[in-house]
Amino acid sequence: MTTTTISGRLPDPVRAQRRILAVLVAAQILSGAGLAAGITVGALLAQDMLGSTGLAGLPSALFTIGSAAAAAAVGRISDRAGRRTGLALGYATGAVGSLGVVAAAVADNVTLLFASFLVYGAGTATSLQARYAGADCAQPAHRGRAISTVLVATTVGAVAGPNLVTLMSNLADAWGIPPLSGPFVLSGVAYALAGLVLWILLRPDPLHLARAHLETNADESTGADAATVARTWTPPVVLGATVMVLTQLVMVAIMTMTPIHMQHHGHGVGAAGFVIAVHVAGMYLPSLLSGALVDRFGAGVVGVAAAVTLVAAGVAAALAPPSSIVALALALGLLGLGWNLGLISGTSMLTDAVPLATRARTQGTVDLCIAIAGAGGGLGSGMIVAATDYPGLALLGAALSLAIVPALAITARRHTPAR
Repeated sequence: MTTTTISGRLPDPVRAQRRILAVLVAAQILSGAGLAAGITVGALLAQDMLGSTGLAGLPSALFTIGSAAAAAAVGRISDRAGRRTGLALGYATGAVGSLGVVAAAVADNVTLLFASFLVYGAGTATSLQARYAGADCAQPAHRGRAISTVLVATTVGAVAGPNLVTLMSNLADAWGIPPLSGPFVLSGVAYALAGLVLWILLRPDPLHLARAHLETNADESTGADAATVARTWTPPVVLGATVMVLTQLVMVAIMTMTPIHMQHHGHGVGAAGFVIAVHVAGMYLPSLLSGALVDRFGAGVVGVAAAVTLVAAGVAAALAPPSSIVALALALGLLGLGWNLGLISGTSMLTDAVPLATRARTQGTVDLCIAIAGAGGGLGSGMIVAATDYPGLALLGAALSLAIVPALAITARRHTPAR
């Protein structure tokens, strides 16, 4: 077995977890820059090539659809071959998609652009799947913090990425290629390096190690775990998935249209990059606090906090003066924070409830649903703004966020033991 030492003993789980988290942190710092490119300029690039605001949300929808397919694939590959193989292949695919976007912009080929955005989505899916790898070997009492450690590492690259938009656009112009394709050059390099780090250094494989430790304690754990396999889709699993799906839908819809909204009111790419950088910081920077809150108060309480924060973000975005970069940045920061609280609480619910035997596969399926929700948010956002306006989209997102609260309340009531 690849997780054993020469003496045949399994690595110490605590020491192995420290190494696993360190490698994941390094890879996530790199991948953060990769995922930021599509968020910041994807809609603007499509608008330039299509000449239509109504379809400006299409790139977000496409790379989110690609993310959905990749989430399921990475989950199944990880289930069979381990997290190392699944995550490394996912990042390599995202790198190919990034370079495809550059080629499409150079050739002014819309068909290639759309196909490349689908492939580019693999990087986004893989970046999110990495949080599960951080939780595989974590003790249940520290699982929230393990998940959050992986997410917070993404902050460095994800915040730096949007602020490098102007630099990469200028470099692309100097290279003689369309300026808005420049950030995707950065994305391709970042994803490729992240995949390489994982392929070389993610040893022992966290999922293999967790399963191996479970096998060594068969008398205590295997029977209960096997009994749970037949009931993978329990209400707590569905609840965790629901929280993450709703937070993703609302976040992607409002985020996608914000750069377009800003451009229509005279703001440049640099200003949009700043607002998106604040948004991405809100998505990842509070992770350590969110994880500690989950471990301390429970995932359900943090899920309610996510709903309240998303409502506040939607209202703030609707009321923000279009001329105020600060007000828009505040609204998008709250939007990112709500997403963060929802993702970490939902991931904790899911990981606690799913047995190791089906964990990676189920997590991939849930992330597929999350990505489909994001695709719907990205595609529908442009249509909603074209039919109404940006404040209307933001208020609709706030209303949808409220659905998280009754979902949590109903599940908690059904699974509270009678006194």
